[in-house]
Amino acid sequence: MPNLFLTAHNPMFYLLMLFALPSIAEPVVYNWPASNKSDPRGHYPIALLQLALEKSDSDYLLLPSNRDQVQWRNLRQLEIGQGVDVVWTMTSIEREQKQLPVRIPIDRGLLGWRLLLIRQQDTARFAEINSAESLRKLRAVQGHDWPDLTILQHNQFNVIPSTFYNGMFVMLQLGRVDYFPRALSEVYAELNNHTTEQLAIADSLALYYPAPLYYFVRPDKPALAQAIEQGLQRAIADGSMQQLFMQHFATAISAAKLSNRHIIRLENPLLPEATPLQDSRLWFNPEVGY
Repeated sequence: MPNLFLTAHNPMFYLLMLFALPSIAEPVVYNWPASNKSDPRGHYPIALLQLALEKSDSDYLLLPSNRDQVQWRNLRQLEIGQGVDVVWTMTSIEREQKQLPVRIPIDRGLLGWRLLLIRQQDTARFAEINSAESLRKLRAVQGHDWPDLTILQHNQFNVIPSTFYNGMFVMLQLGRVDYFPRALSEVYAELNNHTTEQLAIADSLALYYPAPLYYFVRPDKPALAQAIEQGLQRAIADGSMQQLFMQHFATAISAAKLSNRHIIRLENPLLPEATPLQDSRLWFNPEVGY
């Protein structure tokens, strides 16, 4: 009878040990650096990405980027497969050509619902504005590499580009611009973080354009993109994405009182044809608050 004891001299020993070892999770670097962990703009996308990967039953380990970079540089690194594996950003035709989009708007399109940051002293002035024509006479500011810049310019708004995120709040404070359109999902936290600039939110106006915020994956990792999409679909189906969304944004949605605002609807010329606009499960509905 053959000796079946598994020892280091038996080839079966190594085979069984290989199967007994825990699998090593594949690292996935996202574009938000650890140095920005206190910035609330990153909290929801990171939490949802973690939820999606857990729901996908895949073996990935999420890691923050090791550097704080402007948007175009993150996208460039994603395109060439260097330094970052996942970026969340607004989609565009060009971006979908260069990276792998997961076509599920992670914030249900809240990025396209824009409230106007203004100076407190201009509150009465903006209360009298109720049309796109009136707003076009004033100066806005947006990031120089943000799709929003092109969208607003396409709709004939006077927009000044800026390279530095925090510098845009200073430009507003100093009167170099009149307003700073910010996403409903971002504006209240930003207002709280910039109390020294004496800013406010215009009471009666909001802009809207379809602006899907997607996870984009580096082109050589289609399995990762598939895992994220599968996880998001499962989170939508079981309600866990809705729960996370409301946990992060219910207060802002309530505070915005969109039903009391004049909504100026704009065209988005950067919107790809493949955008799932007809799938109502994916988009924020102000009438129901989700």
